[in-house]
Amino acid sequence: MRTLLLGLMLLTLSACTSLPDRVEPVQNFELDRYLGTWYEIARLDHAFERGLSQVQAQYSLREDGGVKVINRGYDAAKGEWREAEGKAYFVEESDTGYLKVSFFGPFYGAYVVMALDHEDYQYSLVSGPDRDYLWILSRTPELEQETLDTLIAQARDAGYPVDELIFMEH
Repeated sequence: MRTLLLGLMLLTLSACTSLPDRVEPVQNFELDRYLGTWYEIARLDHAFERGLSQVQAQYSLREDGGVKVINRGYDAAKGEWREAEGKAYFVEESDTGYLKVSFFGPFYGAYVVMALDHEDYQYSLVSGPDRDYLWILSRTPELEQETLDTLIAQARDAGYPVDELIFMEH
Protein backbone atom coordinates (compact mmCIF):
# COMPACT_ATOMS: atom_id res chain seq x y z
CA MET A 1 0.00 0.00 0.00
CA ARG A 2 2.83 2.38 0.90
CA THR A 3 4.48 1.74 -2.49
CA LEU A 4 1.20 2.48 -4.26
CA LEU A 5 0.74 5.75 -2.37
CA LEU A 6 4.32 6.79 -3.04
CA GLY A 7 3.88 5.95 -6.71
CA LEU A 8 0.69 7.99 -6.93
CA MET A 9 2.37 10.92 -5.17
CA LEU A 10 5.32 10.83 -7.58
CA LEU A 11 2.98 10.58 -10.56
CA THR A 12 1.00 13.58 -9.32
CA LEU A 13 4.14 15.64 -8.72
CA SER A 14 5.64 14.74 -12.10
CA ALA A 15 2.39 15.65 -13.86
CA CYS A 16 2.83 19.21 -12.60
CA THR A 17 6.13 19.48 -14.45
CA SER A 18 5.11 17.70 -17.63
CA LEU A 19 4.63 19.41 -20.99
CA PRO A 20 1.12 20.13 -22.20
CA ASP A 21 0.40 18.30 -25.46
CA ARG A 22 1.06 20.39 -28.61
CA VAL A 23 3.51 22.56 -26.66
CA GLU A 24 7.21 22.42 -27.46
CA PRO A 25 9.81 24.36 -25.49
CA VAL A 26 12.12 26.61 -27.47
CA GLN A 27 15.58 25.33 -28.32
CA ASN A 28 18.82 27.31 -28.28
CA PHE A 29 17.64 28.92 -25.04
CA GLU A 30 20.26 31.08 -23.31
CA LEU A 31 19.56 31.50 -19.62
CA ASP A 32 22.02 34.38 -19.20
CA ARG A 33 20.06 36.39 -21.78
CA TYR A 34 16.71 35.45 -20.18
CA LEU A 35 17.70 36.65 -16.70
CA GLY A 36 16.52 40.07 -15.56
CA THR A 37 13.16 41.82 -15.41
CA TRP A 38 10.13 40.77 -17.44
CA TYR A 39 6.78 42.60 -17.46
CA GLU A 40 3.61 40.58 -17.61
CA ILE A 41 1.62 41.75 -20.63
CA ALA A 42 -1.18 39.18 -20.40
CA ARG A 43 -2.07 36.02 -18.50
CA LEU A 44 -4.80 33.51 -17.90
CA ASP A 45 -6.50 34.04 -14.56
CA HIS A 46 -5.37 31.99 -11.58
CA ALA A 47 -5.71 32.38 -7.83
CA PHE A 48 -2.15 33.36 -6.97
CA GLU A 49 -2.17 36.47 -9.20
CA ARG A 50 -5.85 37.31 -9.03
CA GLY A 51 -6.47 41.03 -8.56
CA LEU A 52 -2.86 42.03 -9.20
CA SER A 53 -1.72 44.67 -11.66
CA GLN A 54 1.73 45.90 -12.68
CA VAL A 55 3.03 42.33 -12.42
CA GLN A 56 6.73 41.77 -13.01
CA ALA A 57 9.05 38.79 -12.75
CA GLN A 58 12.70 39.13 -11.84
CA TYR A 59 15.00 36.22 -12.69
CA SER A 60 18.56 35.92 -11.36
CA LEU A 61 21.08 33.16 -10.96
CA ARG A 62 21.16 31.15 -7.73
CA GLU A 63 24.39 29.92 -6.18
CA ASP A 64 23.32 26.31 -6.84
CA GLY A 65 22.98 26.99 -10.58
CA GLY A 66 19.21 27.34 -10.49
CA VAL A 67 17.18 30.48 -11.07
CA LYS A 68 15.89 32.77 -8.33
CA VAL A 69 12.39 33.94 -9.22
CA ILE A 70 10.72 36.98 -7.68
CA ASN A 71 7.18 37.73 -8.84
CA ARG A 72 5.74 41.06 -7.79
CA GLY A 73 2.39 42.74 -8.37
CA TYR A 74 0.25 45.53 -6.98
CA ASP A 75 -2.95 44.63 -5.10
CA ALA A 76 -5.11 47.75 -5.55
CA ALA A 77 -7.86 46.43 -3.25
CA LYS A 78 -5.38 46.28 -0.35
CA GLY A 79 -3.23 49.18 -1.52
CA GLU A 80 -0.04 47.14 -1.29
CA TRP A 81 2.57 45.28 -3.30
CA ARG A 82 2.64 41.50 -3.05
CA GLU A 83 5.75 39.47 -3.72
CA ALA A 84 6.54 35.77 -3.97
CA GLU A 85 9.99 34.21 -4.18
CA GLY A 86 10.62 30.91 -5.88
CA LYS A 87 13.28 28.84 -7.54
CA ALA A 88 13.53 27.16 -10.92
CA TYR A 89 15.68 24.43 -12.45
CA PHE A 90 16.01 23.00 -15.93
CA VAL A 91 14.00 19.84 -16.58
CA GLU A 92 16.04 18.92 -19.65
CA GLU A 93 19.18 20.41 -21.18
CA SER A 94 20.10 23.99 -20.29
CA ASP A 95 19.58 25.11 -23.90
CA THR A 96 15.92 24.00 -23.81
CA GLY A 97 13.37 26.49 -22.45
CA TYR A 98 11.79 23.93 -20.12
CA LEU A 99 12.12 24.50 -16.39
CA LYS A 100 10.34 23.50 -13.23
CA VAL A 101 9.52 26.26 -10.76
CA SER A 102 8.56 26.11 -7.10
CA PHE A 103 7.09 28.70 -4.77
CA PHE A 104 5.88 26.13 -2.25
CA GLY A 105 8.58 23.85 -0.86
CA PRO A 106 8.98 20.58 -2.74
CA PHE A 107 6.09 21.23 -5.18
CA TYR A 108 7.11 22.19 -8.71
CA GLY A 109 5.17 23.28 -11.76
CA ALA A 110 6.30 23.43 -15.36
CA TYR A 111 7.62 26.67 -16.82
CA VAL A 112 7.75 26.18 -20.58
CA VAL A 113 9.07 28.93 -22.84
CA MET A 114 7.10 28.13 -25.98
CA ALA A 115 7.99 31.27 -27.96
CA LEU A 116 10.89 33.64 -27.59
CA ASP A 117 12.49 36.57 -29.36
CA HIS A 118 15.75 34.69 -29.97
CA GLU A 119 17.41 37.74 -31.48
CA ASP A 120 16.98 40.26 -28.65
CA TYR A 121 15.16 38.37 -25.84
CA GLN A 122 12.48 41.10 -25.72
CA TYR A 123 9.35 38.91 -25.44
CA SER A 124 8.34 35.38 -24.53
CA LEU A 125 5.27 33.18 -24.39
CA VAL A 126 5.25 30.90 -21.35
CA SER A 127 3.05 27.94 -20.45
CA GLY A 128 2.58 26.14 -17.18
CA PRO A 129 1.90 22.40 -16.84
CA ASP A 130 -1.45 22.61 -18.65
CA ARG A 131 -3.67 25.02 -20.57
CA ASP A 132 -4.82 26.78 -17.39
CA TYR A 133 -1.53 28.70 -17.25
CA LEU A 134 -0.25 31.08 -19.89
CA TRP A 135 1.78 34.28 -19.75
CA ILE A 136 2.92 36.78 -22.35
CA LEU A 137 6.03 38.56 -21.09
CA SER A 138 8.02 41.52 -22.35
CA ARG A 139 11.13 43.42 -21.32
CA THR A 140 9.06 46.61 -21.48
CA PRO A 141 5.64 47.39 -19.99
CA GLU A 142 4.11 47.43 -23.48
CA LEU A 143 4.43 45.13 -26.46
CA GLU A 144 3.91 46.03 -30.11
CA GLN A 145 0.42 44.98 -31.23
CA GLU A 146 1.76 42.91 -34.14
CA THR A 147 4.01 40.89 -31.81
CA LEU A 148 1.19 40.48 -29.29
CA ASP A 149 -1.18 39.27 -32.02
CA THR A 150 1.42 36.74 -33.21
CA LEU A 151 1.91 35.34 -29.69
CA ILE A 152 -1.84 35.15 -29.09
CA ALA A 153 -2.28 33.30 -32.40
CA GLN A 154 0.45 30.83 -31.44
CA ALA A 155 -1.24 30.21 -28.07
CA ARG A 156 -4.63 29.78 -29.77
CA ASP A 157 -3.12 27.25 -32.22
CA ALA A 158 -1.74 25.31 -29.22
CA GLY A 159 -5.23 25.10 -27.71
CA TYR A 160 -5.13 27.86 -25.06
CA PRO A 161 -8.33 29.80 -24.24
CA VAL A 162 -6.90 33.13 -25.42
CA ASP A 163 -10.31 34.83 -25.20
CA GLU A 164 -9.87 34.60 -21.42
CA LEU A 165 -6.55 36.48 -21.31
CA ILE A 166 -6.26 39.28 -18.78
CA PHE A 167 -4.20 42.21 -20.04
CA MET A 168 -1.97 43.98 -17.54
CA GLU A 169 -1.92 47.62 -16.61
CA HIS A 170 1.54 49.00 -15.82
